[in-house]
Amino acid sequence: MSNETVTYSLESVLKEIKDSIKEVNQKIDTLQQDVNQKIDTLQRDVNQKIDTLQKDVTEIKIAQAEIKSEVKDLKEQVRDMKGTQKNQIWALITLLGGSLITVSLRALFTNNP
Repeated sequence: MSNETVTYSLESVLKEIKDSIKEVNQKIDTLQQDVNQKIDTLQRDVNQKIDTLQKDVTEIKIAQAEIKSEVKDLKEQVRDMKGTQKNQIWALITLLGGSLITVSLRALFTNNP
């Protein structure tokens, strides 16, 4: 080991420190700008996705309302069909009953030798 003494002027040491601080500050500024740009990009992407989701939800709500309306119409049609079926059954019963009465009356009033 040698006992060398290195001497620097205070001015040169301070200048080097100052330059180093400037470099670090520049790097920090650059990083901060990059981070800000990425945050802005992410925010735009998130906002766009939220807008898309809101549109999708609105479309789903509209479709759901249309389906509800169609189901309501179907219920009414089924109700109407049930009423029509009941009327048809009563009409059939009436026709069959009338036919039976007619056949019975003919059999009673017609003479079979």
